[in-house]
Amino acid sequence: MANAYLEELFGLSGRVGVVIGGTGTLGGALALGLARAGATVVAAGRDAERGRRCVEQIAAAGGEGAFLPVDVTSRESIAALLEAVLARYGRVDMLINGAGVNAASSYFEVRDEEWDRVMTSNLKAVHWGCQIFGQHMAGVPERGSILNIASVTAHLPLSKVFAYSASKAAVVNLTQNVARELAPLGVRVNALCPGFFPAEQNRRILDAERTARVMAQTPMARFGEPEELVGAALLLLSPRAGSFITGAAVYVDGGFTAMKF
Repeated sequence: MANAYLEELFGLSGRVGVVIGGTGTLGGALALGLARAGATVVAAGRDAERGRRCVEQIAAAGGEGAFLPVDVTSRESIAALLEAVLARYGRVDMLINGAGVNAASSYFEVRDEEWDRVMTSNLKAVHWGCQIFGQHMAGVPERGSILNIASVTAHLPLSKVFAYSASKAAVVNLTQNVARELAPLGVRVNALCPGFFPAEQNRRILDAERTARVMAQTPMARFGEPEELVGAALLLLSPRAGSFITGAAVYVDGGFTAMKF
């Protein structure tokens, strides 16, 4: 009985999810998690080899998935991704906006091109994803759900990642605004804010000194594992367990944002 109830709450069988950034470390873990919950998953990104490995992991877990290319710096590419998913599966129920880049510079060294690159990939791409996929979801009978990947830096700005912190704060604000707009149309929009999960985009800034400072402010005193994001994602994406959750920003950070010093 317990397993049936959990399946009723969190199961995603029959639903199609798209993970933009599914070829990355965190996005790949989320894509696999959705597939293990029963969804058909499209891992979208620029790296076809990583996409192939993600699809292989999904298949090994008994799920169904595919890789489709997307360039998040292009609105046309994101629109083409939606059309490709619809051509293949006929529907899209869930979107994770998970692509992102980082740049480590002192404030006076931040160049315009660096700032623009981060804002385009981390913020404008999220806006495009919400707008393009949200409009599609609003036109179908079954309720859709969008999950934007923000960061603890949306709440506590971090040094050396000025553009990144600003972009993620804006993602939370955008999420709340879009949630308000789409709620009457039956589409929920939430944000997931990871703490420190070592991935390709942040390895350059996590030197020994910075790591020690992060650990000192993390009550659980460790980095997160990518799989530890899946439970919160399932809650926010599930049409049953998360049915009354929209406009929320959920922090999965080992207590980092609960600490001041």
